[in-house]
Amino acid sequence: MAIEIKAPTFPESVADGTVATWHKQPGDAVKRDELIVDIETDKVVMEVLAEADGVLTEIVKNEGDTVLSGELLGKLEAGAAAAAAPAQASAPAPAAAAPVAAASAGGEEPILAPAARKLAEENGIDPNSVRGTGKDGRVTKEDVVAAVEAKKSAPAAAAKPAAPAAAAPIFAEGDRVEKRVPMTRLRAKVAERLVEAQSSMAMLTTFNEVNMKPIMELRSKYKDLFEKTHNGVRLGFMSFFVKAAVEALKRQPGVNASIDGNDIVYHGYQDIGVAVSSDRGLVVPVLRNAEHMSLAEIEGGINEFGKKAKAGKLTIEEMTGGTFTISNGGVFGSLLSTPIVNPPQTAILGMHKIQERPMAVNGQVVILPMMYLALSYDHRLIDGKEAVTFLVTMKDLLEDPARLLLDI
Repeated sequence: MAIEIKAPTFPESVADGTVATWHKQPGDAVKRDELIVDIETDKVVMEVLAEADGVLTEIVKNEGDTVLSGELLGKLEAGAAAAAAPAQASAPAPAAAAPVAAASAGGEEPILAPAARKLAEENGIDPNSVRGTGKDGRVTKEDVVAAVEAKKSAPAAAAKPAAPAAAAPIFAEGDRVEKRVPMTRLRAKVAERLVEAQSSMAMLTTFNEVNMKPIMELRSKYKDLFEKTHNGVRLGFMSFFVKAAVEALKRQPGVNASIDGNDIVYHGYQDIGVAVSSDRGLVVPVLRNAEHMSLAEIEGGINEFGKKAKAGKLTIEEMTGGTFTISNGGVFGSLLSTPIVNPPQTAILGMHKIQERPMAVNGQVVILPMMYLALSYDHRLIDGKEAVTFLVTMKDLLEDPARLLLDI
């Protein structure tokens, strides 16, 4: 029985997608719920799984083709897996069907999914050392992610042998070579939205600075107890900034609003988007109802988003919406920047690197760990007074964290 393989149903915010990778080729046997093809959209990579055991008989949409919601991608002949197995054993697999790594000690080559190969190369992981849990021993992206985590937790001495594999240069020294690769849909969409924001908004940025010493002392004092109490959730800086932003947004509701045509939409909740860097580009998953979340819940949510971003498992629902965004360029060493607003939101907060600087305190010069804060906002809706007051409120709350608990 022939089964049509169709593109998934895209949400209203996603117009179409691109066929990213076919994990099977015509003639390949597939198992029910096995990954057949990846569809890349503006926001996430969506996986299409087999509905039944069988053999892939036809590919209608090739890699790179644009597809609409529910459009036919290929065809699967159900129940024909047993008949296809001998043919696969006698004929070499097509080059695009399953990229392979270097030969293993036993002479057999491990089968890697394209995403798994890329992740292994980026992290210096030897594919032969990864145990595949996929069909026919295929090494999946999740297998490589597990290997990366294991490598990080292993002693430094054990990790040294894998280092030379990751050190190979892309181009030989002295070559005048160019490498051209297509821009991912996510990267292209980010570029489009950033240009749109700059051309359609009256965007302005205001700055302030925060003495991080009180939070750093609080974190140093309670981080071990916090982690033990909350089942391994680590206490970072981002949770303090989210809590302070929530309180500042309550006091300055215009910063939490959005523009819809000629209307201003004021939101009675705080859905905070947290910018996360991934291999595919910048993504902004959203902490829903952050006003009701504890520090531990915020840290746990952000940590989970980070893991999903690395594995490409963030869903469209997790990245849709948001009333305000926080971007932390400080983790990459940025000292000062002007973040770009993420429409239809009207403001974004930029965190930066903590830098020790001489500051005047009560007539004395004191060395303090300082951080610049930047608030970019749409001047069509937010006046300078609101923007400055928002940043001052955040500064006051962060420099005296007890005020977050006392609600003052």
